[in-house]
Amino acid sequence: MVEEVLSQHEIDALLSAISSGEMDAEELKTEEEEKRIRVYDFKRALRFSKDQIRSISRIHENFARLLTTFFSAQLRTYVDISVASVDQIPYEEFIRSIPRMTLLNLYSLEPLEGRVVMEVNPNIAFGLLDRLLGGKSNNISKVDTLTEIETLLLSQLFEKATDSLREAWSSIVEIDPYLEELEVNPQFLQMVSPNETVVVVSLNTEVGNASGMINICIPHIVLEPIIPKLSVHYWMQEADKKRDPHTYEKLTRNIKTMVVEAKAILGHANINMKDLLHLKVEDVIKLNKKIDEPIILEINEEPKFYVQAGKVKDNVSVQVLDEIRKRE
Repeated sequence: MVEEVLSQHEIDALLSAISSGEMDAEELKTEEEEKRIRVYDFKRALRFSKDQIRSISRIHENFARLLTTFFSAQLRTYVDISVASVDQIPYEEFIRSIPRMTLLNLYSLEPLEGRVVMEVNPNIAFGLLDRLLGGKSNNISKVDTLTEIETLLLSQLFEKATDSLREAWSSIVEIDPYLEELEVNPQFLQMVSPNETVVVVSLNTEVGNASGMINICIPHIVLEPIIPKLSVHYWMQEADKKRDPHTYEKLTRNIKTMVVEAKAILGHANINMKDLLHLKVEDVIKLNKKIDEPIILEINEEPKFYVQAGKVKDNVSVQVLDEIRKRE
């Protein structure tokens, strides 16, 4: 807590006001005590630190990018998804905030306990459906019960989206998401007690001409086993972890089989066009290198070594003398 420090002039003015009766010392004391009292709503208990909320936001920023790519590929249309906010609220408040008829996808995240809800605004849900059926993803006002065919199409689409969810969470924990149920009425959705704290991630979503929100509700019971992994300290530890020996060996093996071009440059010479046109057998072109000076060996057009020319059996060859430093 940062305390305000008064200047000498302000202190003198304050003492003068109290002495003259313009200010009451008891009133100042009461005001100071009132400032120390902070209203706390036990129904909105904050169970996650700002650090942990930032980590959840980071995970879902990655998920938004992956989901954008997935929907774009599946629907062949413009898709833009981004994180709008990440809040922790009572579950009851989340249920009250969503439309009476909406699309609710219930995912289990094995081995984590509990279930996660992905609420898709009707504008987006039916925009996706319209595009799947060959339309232009226009805003559709239909919010009644889905038909069996519509339910099947949307279930298949959001079931395939589990790959994006798995990849986004892989930086924290390995999960196996599974779409358990697709519901349209939030009144039939009672996963946790009304006062249970949940994290709600809101995603701004545009699909073709349709726009709306996708809200992901994550109960505390789901996140409880991995809360220590949501801290910055864990992310920093992960960044310093040792390399995977199998991956290192595979990369090394692949690099060793790469083919590069090596050229020994004997020297350079400049001649005019007249001399070039009159060149004949046994003519000598004087290079800019002396016979006792090292030759430059270029690897993929980049000077790398000083070498000297020679012969191994019947093959023309060069012997490496020294490495060319970058400053040279």
